[in-house]
Amino acid sequence: MSSNARKIFAKRLKQIRQMRGLSQEELAEIAGLHRTYVGSVERGERNVSIDNMERLAKALEVDITALLRE
Repeated sequence: MSSNARKIFAKRLKQIRQMRGLSQEELAEIAGLHRTYVGSVERGERNVSIDNMERLAKALEVDITALLRE
């Protein structure tokens, strides 16, 4: 079972990615991650590391805290 913070992160990541008009594959490429990893993060299946949270935030050009706010 995923934590509430993980669910919030997953939801916000997907929302912001879609607002930017990026596919999971495009976001993964910009962030230097694998596309299946990004998909699993968006589904709340991964306990994403702080380092990867930062990579995703930078790729989306947002502050990391934007991905943790409901």
